[in-house]
Amino acid sequence: MASTWLIVGLGNPGPRYEATRHNIGQMVVDELARRRGERFREHKAGARVVETWLAPGRDKLVLVKPNTFMNVSGTPVAALARFYSVPAERIVVVHDELDIPFDSIRLKTGGGHGGHNGVRDVARALATPDFPRVRAGIGRPPGRQDPADWVLSPFGAAERDTLPIFVSDAADAVEQLVGEGLTAAQQKHHSRG
Repeated sequence: MASTWLIVGLGNPGPRYEATRHNIGQMVVDELARRRGERFREHKAGARVVETWLAPGRDKLVLVKPNTFMNVSGTPVAALARFYSVPAERIVVVHDELDIPFDSIRLKTGGGHGGHNGVRDVARALATPDFPRVRAGIGRPPGRQDPADWVLSPFGAAERDTLPIFVSDAADAVEQLVGEGLTAAQQKHHSRG
């Protein structure tokens, strides 16, 4: 029987943040919507959503971009989890990760938030950290740059050249996680970088 999954792309709302490192999660769910020819619509939970499918006859995907700022992403995610009756183990959170090199993807379920305030708030709102994560590496800032400034800055020129492929690979990782399970997705995507 097909299940419903929430695929949550973390980020900050508005054009000022659209192209920043912190918004790579939203770039990935945008790619998943683009592949299916779908457009986001407003949901009363305080998010933009797309209701679609992994593939015809397969699992339902609810692609989610919270309208809130990153640090308070949990409230709309928890509201959508209730609305669609989706348990934490089928809520995939796609987010940027400082401790992973740029253009690398890591997947895991549960664990700590690693200082990521969006992940922390989702875990708080769901009352569990036990949800799958697709972690898109953005790397650490050069020199002494503050990590808070780094994540809110746009990708550099060299990164922008690679970014479309990186976002596409992260979208593939989401699809494989849903379709084949965490282990299969880890085996493929952890080996690439």
